[in-house]
Amino acid sequence: MENNKKIVGLCGSLRKGSYNAKLLKIAGSLLPEGIEFKIVSFDDVPVYNADNDMPEVSERPESVNNFREALAAADAFIISSPEYNYSIPGGLKNAIDWASRGKDSPLMHKPVALIGATQGMWGTVRMQTAFLPVFTFLNMNPVLQPEVLIAQAQNKFDENGELTDDKTLSLIKRKVDNLITACHV
Repeated sequence: MENNKKIVGLCGSLRKGSYNAKLLKIAGSLLPEGIEFKIVSFDDVPVYNADNDMPEVSERPESVNNFREALAAADAFIISSPEYNYSIPGGLKNAIDWASRGKDSPLMHKPVALIGATQGMWGTVRMQTAFLPVFTFLNMNPVLQPEVLIAQAQNKFDENGELTDDKTLSLIKRKVDNLITACHV
């Protein structure tokens, strides 16, 4: 991947101290020098309403435009998310819905790496599976291997938020490397 590439990170948890926010920062730190990494928040994006998404009637809310512009600058994405109710967290799905609309969708045709951490035993497998139809609809290029499904995250991070599990760190590094390879396509 040549320099001046931009990767945007999205965290599915808005919780302060989120394992997935920590995981996303770790993934970003593993990118090669010269690649810009920026975590973009969607905490001010309102609930999707198609009435506010019809250019012929009204403009999208400013927070949505800002979110879409930040995504449009990306060459690829890293999404780190927990699993809520066996699926994608509502806030993240809502933000993706806003970003997916229109022929100018900033998500279309871009590579994406999905990772996740949870305190439970399943390690976000259902959330990651729930994302596959979304990626298909957006004709995104998901990096499927290796799967990064961190179960019992409370045992893999120390009190400073550092990942203490070398095997997991190795999986994240391979996932990031595969995302970089996907950007060459």
